[in-house]
Amino acid sequence: MKLSKKVLALCLSLTMVLSCATFGMMAYADDGGEVELNFWTWRPEDTEFFDGVIAEFEAANPGIKIVQNAIKSTDYNTTLAAALAGDSGPDVFMSRAYGGLQTFADSGYMVALDELMPELKDFDAAKLAGATSSDGKVYGVPALSQTIFCYYNTEIYKELGLTVPKTWDQFIANLKACTDAGYTGLANGTKEGWICELMLGGVGATWYGGNDFFDKVVAGETNFADPIFVNAVDKLNELKPFMPMQFEGVPYTDMQTSFSMGMSAHFIGGSFEAATFLNMNPDIKYDIFAVPGETESTPKYVSVYADMNYSINAASTHQAESLKLLKYLATPEFGKKVVDELQMITSVPNVDVTTNPFIAKVLDLQAQGNTPYVFLVGFRYQQPTGSSLFQAAAQAMFTGDYTAEQVCKEVQDGIAVYYAPFQ
Repeated sequence: MKLSKKVLALCLSLTMVLSCATFGMMAYADDGGEVELNFWTWRPEDTEFFDGVIAEFEAANPGIKIVQNAIKSTDYNTTLAAALAGDSGPDVFMSRAYGGLQTFADSGYMVALDELMPELKDFDAAKLAGATSSDGKVYGVPALSQTIFCYYNTEIYKELGLTVPKTWDQFIANLKACTDAGYTGLANGTKEGWICELMLGGVGATWYGGNDFFDKVVAGETNFADPIFVNAVDKLNELKPFMPMQFEGVPYTDMQTSFSMGMSAHFIGGSFEAATFLNMNPDIKYDIFAVPGETESTPKYVSVYADMNYSINAASTHQAESLKLLKYLATPEFGKKVVDELQMITSVPNVDVTTNPFIAKVLDLQAQGNTPYVFLVGFRYQQPTGSSLFQAAAQAMFTGDYTAEQVCKEVQDGIAVYYAPFQ
C-alpha cells in the first residue's frame, strides 16, 4: 500500500506538471508565441517584392513569421512535388494553373478553399478556372493573368526609321533591318523548350485563327494536323535567320539580358517580362505589339492564360495562419502592389489596373483579339501534355531535324492516346 500511495502521488505530481506545461505552451502560443510559415515561389526575380509584402503582412499579423523560399522556375515543379509527397514542404506556395494545379489537387496535397474563402465568389470565372480541379473545387487564389506578344526596342526603331509592323512581311522586314544594322533581330533562343511554346503563343495564334481554332480543336472538330495549324507552326521557321547565333544553346536569362541591354531589337514573350527588363536596365525604352498576320485586315490575336495561384499545403500544421496569408493575397491592396511594382495584371477583383501605362497597353491588345494559350489551357491535364509534346518537337524543328508537319503529327498522336475527341 505504501508503494501504491507513492506511485499515486508521483502520478498526481506528473499530471500537475504536464498540465502546467500544457497551459504554459498555450499561453505562449496565444501571447507572444510565433508561428512560422514557409512560403515557396518559383520567381527568384521577385524576391525583393515578396520581402516587402511579407513585411507588411507580418506587421499586421504579429505572431506569424513568413520564410520565403524562391526556387528556380525550371526546378520548381519537381522540388515541390517531392516535398508534398513527403508530407513536408511549404505551408503556402505558388501553384500552377489548369492541369498543373489539378495534378496536386487530385493527389490530396492542397486545401479546397471554396468554403474557407467567400472572397473567391468575386473573382472572374475564367481566372477561377485555372484554380479549379476535376472535382469542381477551387484550390488556389488566382494571382495573375499573362499575355503573350512581341516587345520591341523603341530607340532602335527610331534609329532605323522603323514603324510597328501591320503585316507579317513588314515584321520580317523589320527583323532583317535590325539584323543588318548589327543588332540581333529577335532575342529568343530555344535551349529551353518552353520558349518554343511561348513563341507559338506570340506568333501562331494569329495564323491559326485564335478562338475559332481553339474551340474546334478542344471539341475534336479539328486536330493539330490541320493545315492551318501546321502553317502557324511553320511560321516559326521564318524567324530563324534573325535569332541569336547558335540560338539552340541560348538560355532564357541570356535572352532577357540581350533585350534589356539593347543588343536585341525584339523579344517574343509574356507580360511577366516587363518588370524584369526594367530591373535589368531602368533606362530601357520598349513597347509592345501583337504579331501581325498575312494582311493588315487579318485579325491579330494575343495568347492569354491564368498564370499562378496561391495554395495551402494539406499537410501544413498551420492552416489557420496560412489562410490568413491567402486572404491577404486576395485583397485589392495586394493586387494594386502587383500592378504598380511588378507591372503584371492581377487577378484580384476591384483593382484599377489601367493606372499602369504598360498594363493599359496589354489590355488594349487583349481587347483587339485574345485567345487561350492553346496547350496550357486546353491540353495540360494528362500525360503526355500538349506542352511537353510540342516543346520537344519544336526544339527538333528549330535544329532542322523535324518539319512543321512532323511537329504537329507528334503532338496530335501523343494527345490522341488519351483524348477521347481525337479517337
